[in-house]
Formats: sequence, C-alpha cells, structure tokens
Amino acid sequence: MKLRHFLLIGLFFITGLINAQETKKNFIEVTGIAEMEVEPDEIIFNVGIKGDNKNQLADNEKQLFETLKNNGVKNEDIKFKSMYQNIYSKTKIFTKNLQFKVTKKTNMANLFENLNQKWITSINIDEIRNTKIADYRKTVKINALKAAKEKADYLLESMAKKTGNPLEIVEIEDYTSDTVLPMNFRAKTANIQLEAADANVNYSFDNIDNIKLKYSIKTKYEIL
Repeated sequence: MKLRHFLLIGLFFITGLINAQETKKNFIEVTGIAEMEVEPDEIIFNVGIKGDNKNQLADNEKQLFETLKNNGVKNEDIKFKSMYQNIYSKTKIFTKNLQFKVTKKTNMANLFENLNQKWITSINIDEIRNTKIADYRKTVKINALKAAKEKADYLLESMAKKTGNPLEIVEIEDYTSDTVLPMNFRAKTANIQLEAADANVNYSFDNIDNIKLKYSIKTKYEIL
C-alpha cells in the first residue's frame, strides 16, 4: 500500500510539474484575416404564377415548366414553394410560387423574355451560389491561419525572438456573404415585377456582385 501511495504521489508531482512548466510558457496571441471574392455560377429564382381557377393555374404551371425546360432548366431544378387562393376576391384568383435554378449556361435574356407573361405575377432572386463554395471557404480559412503565423513571425523577429509551436487555434465567427443581390436590383427589395417598366433590367450573371468570404483565425504561439 505504501508503495502505491508513493507511486501516486510521484505521478501527481510529475503531472503538476508538467502543468506548471506549460503555464509558464511565454506566448504571443495574434489574429489572421483573409478574404476572397468568388464569382457565382448558380442563381435561385422565385417565380409567382396565377390563374382564375385551378385548371388555368395548372395550365400556366405547365407552360412555365415548358418555358424553363426550353431554356435549359432541368425538371429537378424546379421546386414547389407554396400555393394560395384568395377566397375574398370576387375573381377567386389562385396563385402558386415555385423556385428554379439557372447556371451560366442559361441564356438569361431569352429566358426572361419568354417569362414576360401576364400570368406571371412576380420573380425575384432568392439566392446566389457557387458550386465550389465549400472548397473556397477552406482556402480562405487556411490563408487566415497563414496570415496569423506570418504576423507572429515578423512581430517576434523585431524582438529577436522566434515563433514556436502553436498553443491554440480558434476560428472567429466573421461576416460572410453567400447571398447578394444584383446591382440593378438593390433598390427593389420587393418582388421584381416582369412588367414593361422593368423591361430594361439586366437579368444576367454579369449584373451580380461576387460572393464575398471573410474569415479570421486567432492563434497563440509559443515564444522561443
């Protein structure tokens, strides 16, 4: 029993000594920041359609699918969002909202010319995307970590010191924008009506700002 007590005491002593040595380590804390702009390659649109009755609404929806299909939009890229019937209106108008996705291969000018129909009530951008955004996020975070290391290096070098092993790496929640509106649409936060007044609106990827990514990494490095 005594031997066991001695072993335990010795273990606690060694552990305490190691912890004490670790806490006495001098360190430098720095934050690295990196940014990147990414061109979008997908746009998600919301489109509203109407009909005086269910049959007319169904016909208009079928025409919408045909129009989108003829302009390169796949059926799996068209999704139902919501349906509504105004029972208080004398005409009892039926409306439906759908979502569809376009890519850079889509002829946007031709598509929206074909969508300029009286039974289409509104259309707006719901989201813009880049299919490789996850890879770009990783790159920005790595660059932020590299920036932190570089900062620690030149700060310590000015003191005739060197950067040691990293003691802590923390990702800071930073502002990132994965969804932006095209420049011409900024003044129109409501649904964009496809009317004659909007005939000159440029529905294209060239008219959309890049996706902006920004990440910060806070690090602690041992001072040698």
